[in-house]
Amino acid sequence: MTNSIAEVLDTNVIFIVGSNTTEAHPVIGARIRQAKLRGAKIIVADPRRIDLVEDAEIFLQIKPGTNIALLNGMMHVIIKEGLQDKEYIAARTEGFEELEKAVQDYPPEVAAEICGIKAEDIVKAARMYAQAEKGAIFYCLGITEHVSGTRNVMSISNLAMLCGNIGIESGGVNPLRGQNNVQGACDMGALPGDYPGYQKVNNPEVRAKFEAGWGVKLSDQPGHTVTEMFPLAEKGDIKFMYIVGENNVKTDPDIHHVTRALNNLDFLVVQDIFLTETAQLADLVLPAASFAEKDGTFTNTERRVQRVRKAVDPPGEAKPDWQIIMELMNRMGYEKKYSHTSEIMEEIASLTPSFAGIRYERLDKKGIQWPCTGADHEGTMCLHQGSFTRGKGLFQPSPHITSAELPDGEYPYTLVTGRHLYHYNDAGMTGRTEGLDNIGGESYIEINPATAAKHGLAHGDDVIVTSRRGEIKTKVRATDIVEEDVLFMTFHYSDGAANYLTSNHLDPTSKTPEFKVAAIRIAKA
Repeated sequence: MTNSIAEVLDTNVIFIVGSNTTEAHPVIGARIRQAKLRGAKIIVADPRRIDLVEDAEIFLQIKPGTNIALLNGMMHVIIKEGLQDKEYIAARTEGFEELEKAVQDYPPEVAAEICGIKAEDIVKAARMYAQAEKGAIFYCLGITEHVSGTRNVMSISNLAMLCGNIGIESGGVNPLRGQNNVQGACDMGALPGDYPGYQKVNNPEVRAKFEAGWGVKLSDQPGHTVTEMFPLAEKGDIKFMYIVGENNVKTDPDIHHVTRALNNLDFLVVQDIFLTETAQLADLVLPAASFAEKDGTFTNTERRVQRVRKAVDPPGEAKPDWQIIMELMNRMGYEKKYSHTSEIMEEIASLTPSFAGIRYERLDKKGIQWPCTGADHEGTMCLHQGSFTRGKGLFQPSPHITSAELPDGEYPYTLVTGRHLYHYNDAGMTGRTEGLDNIGGESYIEINPATAAKHGLAHGDDVIVTSRRGEIKTKVRATDIVEEDVLFMTFHYSDGAANYLTSNHLDPTSKTPEFKVAAIRIAKA
């Protein structure tokens, strides 16, 4: 997030796109509703009539995969009516002329046709967002999990810069991280081209710094993303895999493909707190400690580094992840020992400028938002105030990009996947909680009542759902939350697992799969 959760309360207009915030991020969803009570106006763009629509002034029920067309349509209106922040554009950005030219192809009538909504609603949304003193955009995986995901994000940034909403309090572009400590994992280099703090492996100066700090020679070549690793494993080009805290058999697209890849490895190690579906395929399982059984830090979606303190001992032979990794690297010949996680934080601070001022003694008092560049620095609530990291913000326009797999005569419907309130991701933890399982204990698919009737289906019936990759059986949930040609499933369940169906087409830049659009057909079981 460029901004902070607390800043939501003073926002004038909140634009939510590709995020079912009250269910997937209920704390922030509650803040949005508090902002509504204080006078904020809300715009929601989503293929489903999510709960926050009840609080919204404008609801744009767009077709899945049409985010860029919507955003271009809004920017067309803003520029045509002269609502853009001309002073901000002149002082803080470059590339405006290219953006202005690109969005000329998306008058609201054209954008509305692509998105399946009314042109006048695009005009209303554009005016509402552009005329706000402080406009904040919130998005989640409904933006990124497309073949156009990177361009979707760029288009959101274009809109925010166009209206001067980046680098101001209670504004900004605010991606909501999909899992606990995903932000922290990325910050610490869990990306194939980055060292901690997003320092690039192909930068000679950065690499020399880490070589000196760690006392080893490092490669200048980025590694593979997860979605690149599995095809290589299936082909036999990757022989060994070490999976930490990830249940790929349940959460990655095209489960048949994932299973084939893992079974083709010579050796698979899984480190986790439960014997997940992925761990059951492993040659070796390393039992890890849960959040309550270890010391360390988590970094949340607003970049806030927070202490985690051990409350109970791990069961059996389970150990914290850092201890397992330290013991492995020691046995493999790298003699580096830590006696406590605070020593690891000291090392992070010494090599990572954005974490230079973060130490345990400071975190004991309160969490700190990076960048925190020194011992006297209080952290950063709002990014890009005064200037952008690169100097001037660069507009990067994009045309509408069609989803890789559209409905056709054989597979006439679009499947969208997401979360609901009662379970979390693969339900590895929440699925073992009796109360939550009593509320949301079985797989289902949301189908518009008209679509269900067309196939002789009623609420609660068993239905067979088929895509080009697989077939599952699940329960019908008849609801007008979705339109007649769009169906929705969560991916929490092993029984009727949605990811047997999902598409493994990738965004060419981020290599993120297009979880949010897959062509399917349905039939009564």
